[in-house]
Order: sequence, then structure tokens, then C-alpha cells
Amino acid sequence: MIISMKRTLFLAICGLITSTGFAQKDDVPKGWHMMDKATSGYYGLSVDKAYDFVKTKKLKSKTVIVAVIDSGIDTTHEDLRAILWKNPKEIPGNGIDDDNNGYVDDIYGWNFFGGRDGRSVEQDSYEAARVYHNLKSKYAGKEINPATLSAEDAFQYAMWKRSEKEIVGGDSKTSGLELIFLKRAYTNCLKSDSILRKALGKEKYTGKELGDFNPTETDIKKAKNTLYSLMSGNDALESTNQEFLEGFGDYVSGEEKKTEASSTAPEDYRGDIVKDNYNDFNDKFYGNPDVMASNKSALHGTHVSGIIAASRKNGVGMDGIADNVKIMMLRAVPDGDEHDKDIALAIRYAVDNGAQVINMSFGKGFSPEKKWVDDAVKYAESKNVLLVHAAGNDAKNIDTTFNYPTPVDLEGKRPSNWITVGASGDPKAGGITASFSNYGKKEVDVFAPGVKIYSTVPGGNTYQNLQGTSMASPVVAGLAAFLLEYYPNLSAAQVKTVIEKSSTKLTEKVKTPETGEMASLGDLSRTGGLANAYEAIKLASTMKGERKPVLVKPTTTVKPKRKG
Repeated sequence: MIISMKRTLFLAICGLITSTGFAQKDDVPKGWHMMDKATSGYYGLSVDKAYDFVKTKKLKSKTVIVAVIDSGIDTTHEDLRAILWKNPKEIPGNGIDDDNNGYVDDIYGWNFFGGRDGRSVEQDSYEAARVYHNLKSKYAGKEINPATLSAEDAFQYAMWKRSEKEIVGGDSKTSGLELIFLKRAYTNCLKSDSILRKALGKEKYTGKELGDFNPTETDIKKAKNTLYSLMSGNDALESTNQEFLEGFGDYVSGEEKKTEASSTAPEDYRGDIVKDNYNDFNDKFYGNPDVMASNKSALHGTHVSGIIAASRKNGVGMDGIADNVKIMMLRAVPDGDEHDKDIALAIRYAVDNGAQVINMSFGKGFSPEKKWVDDAVKYAESKNVLLVHAAGNDAKNIDTTFNYPTPVDLEGKRPSNWITVGASGDPKAGGITASFSNYGKKEVDVFAPGVKIYSTVPGGNTYQNLQGTSMASPVVAGLAAFLLEYYPNLSAAQVKTVIEKSSTKLTEKVKTPETGEMASLGDLSRTGGLANAYEAIKLASTMKGERKPVLVKPTTTVKPKRKG
């Protein structure tokens, strides 16, 4: 939720934040990501112009199912209730697998992180630690010649060596001293919050309310500056103190787990609840139908879903990009790293149940069962389903680093149905390229708005700004769905082509997220462009649709589907 937490904390700890807090940045209005540059000045998607175009063409829309593989969704939200996919072949709550697909009462989708007893996984370990400890006995202390290994084993060994470096002594690991500083900063924030709650006379307050508060007492002023500086620096002024501190606490806890991972194998959170045979991909009928789990779990997925398709017709909250979409939720992303088996099966479920677009706002640095995910991607390609993936939030070049899942399989083949999205912003919100966004001239296809994106969050009628490539990806997924609504004969490959070719090419230089150096957007992505709905729908109108199964025969590891 809070992208730059660690960096900001260390600025605070080292005394680089002034007593008056961060300098105030220019701000952007709610929904800026939908706006048109020419008419508003903001580097948005030009959504209203795109809808004006389809009106002039007198086009009627066709319903498009978009699967969201994520953390969960608030099925009661006022802006989402009307756009939820409902399995037409399943009778709610009768405890029977009415459609014989192996998943009982899968009304809104499926929870691959659930147990048959109704429990759900909410937090999980990190894949680097799982890989290191799972393969330690196989590789630790042994002389291995990668040249003698099969391609699959060579991939596994290289992955283990990377995990060893990261877990045992890598630069990316938070050191013991850094962890002490993090814990101290968190404790100071809790103390400051306690003082501020008493001074303000209420338990919950937003960052903006804190900014407007002008205490005169020294200890209260110090408490305000401590907490407000961190909330401001992390673009969390619309969050409450409780939300911010919960996110901060989760971050510290996660860093503590990473630090402990060198000596202690991670807890098997998933196995204790799901209870499948994880190593058997054909053991796939596990989980439960609870696609929400809890408000905390569902935050990310609810926000992503609203960006794609929050109702444009109810006059409340905010508008999604696409106006005739049904969201299918596939819960497979925990607080921690997702598991390859769950992702692969979620992709297959989405394809088998009619999704035409799948949004994947998640990623990790290791993929031990990549072959399962590759196989699912090929299956989606064979059925003409577009996969939209977030580039990641590490400010790294993913041409040379790792952000799984990746479109290129173990044989080096690249599918036609995959688009990777970096996060853009606006000069009034930190710059055109988001400071946290991954990039890559080969591996990032296009940039789209991902900074201060206002969308739905759990609570029934609640909204919030969040940011990340997790928000940029559903912007493009929503655009893809919009194109398919009005030009349903376009193939997945054609939709990808339309989005890329119609992207707005920039003449001005932008900041490279990792270094801050100025570069052309063409040096940071394949297209050198920002996604644009108006230009995309115009280009789509000129194309002859080719929607038919791509001639790809996936090499599957899955046995024929059994009934019941």
C-alpha cells in the first residue's frame, strides 16, 4: 500500500526531514487518471473523449468478463455490487457443485487461498525464503556445474543461488542495524499517535486533518511533525492514522521476517489452511468460495477492481474505465508472496469461465514452479485471453532483474497475449514516470497512470488514493475491456497491438526511476508511450477483427478435468 516507506523512514531517522515536515507537492484531483491532457492539463487516459467517439459511431457495447487475480474484493461495495461476475450455472449457498467444475458454490469466482473449513490465508512468507530453505539440502555446500544440468534444473539452481545471496547475505536484505532503526521509528510513531489522539480528542484522523492542526505545546508539535512528515512523504494524507500505522507495522513485520529467514525456515501459512498436495498440480480442487476473506485482505483487490469497472451509471463514488464489465475475483495473492500453483490455476479458472482479460497486479523475484504458470499462459493464449501484468514497484530495470510471472517461458518463447505495464504520474504529482516504477526497454510494454489513483476500498461505500504499478495495470486492463466491449472481434494480440501503437509518444525527457537521470520514455519501455483510450478506440475502429483461437497447442501438465 505504501510504496516508498523504507526510503522515507530512513530520511526521517537520519534527520533529513525538517521540523516543518515535507515540502508540499502540487496535487492532482481525484480521477486525474481519466482526464485528457489537452483539455485538463493532466496526463490521463482521455476516457471521456473515448466515450464521445463511440457515441458518434453509434456503437453498442458487449459485456466483457475481466478476471482479477488479487487479494480479494468487497462484494458489498456500493460501486462494485452491480458489476460483479456471477456464475450463471451455480446456485448460491447450496453446498453443491452445480456446474461440475470442481469448485463448490463458486459464485463470484474462487479463493485459492482458502480451506475447506472456511478459513483463509491472509499473510504468507516470501518466495526467496521458501526457495532457499526448500532447496538448501539439494544444493548447499555442493559443487554444481550448471552446464551439466537440464534447462529446468539449471533454472532451478540459478534461482537457488540468487535466493542464497538474498537470504544469507544480499544487499537487498534489511540489516540488523537497519531493522533496529525501523522498529524505533515505528515505536516513535505509535507514541506520537497516542499524544495526537488525546490532543485532537478523537481516535481516528486523516493526514490532511493532521496537517490542518496547529498545536502550540512543544511535545504535541513534535508529535505532529513526526507523524505528518511520514504520512506526507508516503502520499498517505488521505489515509487515517490507523490505516497508516497498520501499514507501517506490517512493513516492519515483513522486514523482520526477511531478516530472520537466513536461519529459520518460513512458516507454512498456506499449507496449514489449504491442505492440498502442493507438489501435485493435478490436486487442484482446493480452496473455498470466500473471495473477500476480510477488509484488510480485500483492500488491494477492491481498489484494483474499481479502477477497471466501478459502476459508471450510479452517480456515486468514482467511475471505472470500462462501462460494461463483469469482474471475476480470483483470490490468490496474500500479504507476502503468491504461490505459482495458485496463480496458474487461477489463470485456468478465468479462461475456462469466460474471462477475456485477466489483470495480474502482483509480482515476486522468484518462481520455483514457473513451468506451471508458463503452461497456464499458453492455455490463455490458445483461448484468446489477454493477460495484463504490473511491472513492479522496485524502481528497477526488469530487462536485467526479476519480476515474476514473466511472459518469456523457460524455452525463451514469448506469447502474443501479454502486456506489461509501468506506472506513470503527472508533473503535478512527482513527475511523468512514477519514482517507484520498474521499467525496461524490452520488458515493459507501456506506461499508464499509477500515482494517486482514487478508487474503491472495503467498507461498503469507501474510497481512497493508492499507488503502484498495481494501479497502472488495471488502468490498461480496463482499457482492454473497453476496446473489446465495442470491438468484440479483436483478438487478444490485436488488443495488445492497439494499446501499444496508440500510446502517446512523449518528446520530453522523463526521470529514470532507479537513478533519477533524464531519459526518453522509449529508453524505459518498448513503446515509449503512455496509454490513451481515445487514440486506442480510434485505432481499433480501423482494424478488421481476428478473434479466433490462436493456433497454439499448449503442452499441458494437467490431466483431463474430472467431474465433481
